Amino acid sequence: MTSFDELLARAEELVARGGRTLLGIVGAPASGKTTLARSVAGALGTRAAVVGMDGFHLAQAELRRLGRIERKGAPDTFDAHGYVHLLRRLKDAKETVYAPEFRREIEEPIAGAVPVPPEVPLVITEGNYLLLDADPWGDVRGLLDEVWFLAPDEQVRIERLVTRHRRYGRSLVEAQQRALGSDQRNADLIAPTAARADLVLADLPLANFAL
Repeated sequence: MTSFDELLARAEELVARGGRTLLGIVGAPASGKTTLARSVAGALGTRAAVVGMDGFHLAQAELRRLGRIERKGAPDTFDAHGYVHLLRRLKDAKETVYAPEFRREIEEPIAGAVPVPPEVPLVITEGNYLLLDADPWGDVRGLLDEVWFLAPDEQVRIERLVTRHRRYGRSLVEAQQRALGSDQRNADLIAPTAARADLVLADLPLANFAL
C-alpha cells in the first residue's frame, strides 16, 4: 500500500530537480485529487502551489447558452485551450502567474485567485482530464513532469460523490442521479487514461483524504 510519506518523497524528488516542475494528479470525480494535492503542497510549504483544472470550468451563463448545463464536468464544458496555455506559462516560470479557482459553493470559476510566483519550484495541478488523448487535452501530458492517477474503490468513490453533491445543496435523489449519470459517464471516459500515468494509486487509503 502506497503511503503519504512515499508520495511526499516523490514530490520532494521533483522539487530537487531544480527549476520549475509540474506534477499532475488525475482521477474520476471524488477520487481524492484536490485533497491529496493540497496535502502534498501543505507538507512542502512555500515550495509548492496547487492549480486546479476546475478553474477552467465555463461559467454557468455560457453553459446555458451552449445548452450544456446538464453536462457540466464533461470535457467540452471547460476552456481546455486556456488551461493548456496556463500550464505553458507555469512551465516557463518567467513571471507570477495568476490562476483561476473553482468555487463549488457558487458553481463558478474565479479569475486570478491563485498566485504562483516564479520562484515556486513545484506546481501541482489536479483534474479529471489531464491524460485525455483528445485535442486540446492531449497537449497536457507533455507539459507534466509526472502524473499520479487515483483509482480508489468505485463504491466508496460514488458514495463520497453523493455526499459531496448533498453538501452543496442537492437532494439525495438529485445527488444520486448526478453521481450515476453525467458524473459516471465522465468517470468511464477517464478510467482508460490511467495507462498514461507514471503512478496508479489503487491502494491509497481514501479515508485519509476527506473531500
